[in-house]
Amino acid sequence: MAKYVVTYERDEGGWWIAEVQGVAGVNSDGRTVADARRRVREALSLAIGDAAADRAEFVDDIKLPADVRRVVKQATVARARLDDVQSKAMAATAAAANVLTRKFGLSVRDAAEMLGVSHQRIQQLAGAKR
Repeated sequence: MAKYVVTYERDEGGWWIAEVQGVAGVNSDGRTVADARRRVREALSLAIGDAAADRAEFVDDIKLPADVRRVVKQATVARARLDDVQSKAMAATAAAANVLTRKFGLSVRDAAEMLGVSHQRIQQLAGAKR
């Protein structure tokens, strides 16, 4: 599968201008990045053929001002940290559900009460059959 870098830049009117790097004359525009991506794929299909363009992988290079790029990066890093913490919290909750229901012998409802989740979630996590 071919891989193409597509550069997106906003013009003065707020439209996204998309250009496929390395393929002369393949560019398009759109009101949204998704719209510009779809249109530039159509333009690419005229240059390399429909089937090849449909299978082509796009690597998006969205040009943003430095201050905007910085806040987007901060949000991305924060979401990645959240995903990590959330994953650890889920693992800890599953371990606690198992200990409470299997080792300590609590009902799924009591375990749910202690962990602050639904009894259905305890059943899923612990595989409890009570």
